[in-house]
Amino acid sequence: MAQLVIEARRELAEHIIPFWKGLRDDANGGYIGGVDFDLTRHPEADKGCILNSRILWFFSEAYRTLGDASLLDEARHAYAMLKRMTDDENGGVYWALHADGTVADATKHTYNQGFAIYALAAYFRASGDGEALERAWALRDVVERRCRDAGGYLEAFTADWKPESNEKLSENGVMAYRTMNTLLHILEGYTGLYEADPKPALRQNLAEILSILEKRIWNPEKRRQEVFFDMDYHTLIDLYSYGHDIETSWLADRTLDDLDDPALTARIRPILLAMADQTWRTALTDHGFANECERGKVDTNRVWWVQAEALLGFLNAWRHTGEARYEKAVVSQWRYIRDVLSDRRPGSEWYWLVHEDGTPAKMPIVEPWKCPYHNGRMCMEIIRREPEIEV
Repeated sequence: MAQLVIEARRELAEHIIPFWKGLRDDANGGYIGGVDFDLTRHPEADKGCILNSRILWFFSEAYRTLGDASLLDEARHAYAMLKRMTDDENGGVYWALHADGTVADATKHTYNQGFAIYALAAYFRASGDGEALERAWALRDVVERRCRDAGGYLEAFTADWKPESNEKLSENGVMAYRTMNTLLHILEGYTGLYEADPKPALRQNLAEILSILEKRIWNPEKRRQEVFFDMDYHTLIDLYSYGHDIETSWLADRTLDDLDDPALTARIRPILLAMADQTWRTALTDHGFANECERGKVDTNRVWWVQAEALLGFLNAWRHTGEARYEKAVVSQWRYIRDVLSDRRPGSEWYWLVHEDGTPAKMPIVEPWKCPYHNGRMCMEIIRREPEIEV
């Protein structure tokens, strides 16, 4: 077994999994929603539905990867909380609950629905619980009925599905009506559901999403995805999200593998390989992967999720091309993650962000967006792919 696989398995089993197991909240359900940089835990913190969905996905997939029955028990615990986060009257999942289980933020965001679908499909595959699959399909039907129009997917809604402004995913001083990020994670959620239950209607949805990526999101002149849009897909800001492009390069490629449509693959895969190539040229260094570039100014901070997705994106590009530069990038990323980004303090996990000089920012170790999904998935993908790479 190659050293990269051995070390990824160790990172997953001995570091990431024990940390998240330790946040289980048996008193109120789910998992503690906040841990400060100094490792102070906040059991009173709100419980974000995205965070809980990602935890459910993580433990479900970790069980499928490692076969440890205790991981399936953790997944069941997260599943029970996700059911409480679901609005059985109006459909969809809320944005957040208070620690005691009452609704803290009733916003229905399309991005959030996508992650719940992803999690429920993974839990079904791990547990065989048919109720989880039914819930996943119910959410998919809600998304198709409530969250899209003829042009694609919309963003934010009230509890009873009236349009709402998109503060949740509009960043960098813009208010977006459509975002690349939401489209990507609907693609991801639907792909997970397709792998669990490959129905023709979902196959059509996935092909449509890839066509939107190709025709509306991808900018062939700049060799990047645009990020924030008005209703007619006019881009709202000069922003190059290196992390999302390298993430898309392998996530959408997985969808192509699942669909096994030669004509679609011939159209889309060159775009995905171009994304990987362009980020290799613009964002990769010997000491991690830059975050983004706004109006020509590069954010050189090393964000936890971006580092994990960069490793997987280059691993996937190496799979298709065999080019040594991508194998070298995988090794470089792993060493940076292992030696700099992974927080080796007892009782911690990964830093949220590390500055270019290698010092960690004093940001939370757990909050609504900081989760075991990106880093855990990176480890599991390495284990499953078994690349013959020495580090």
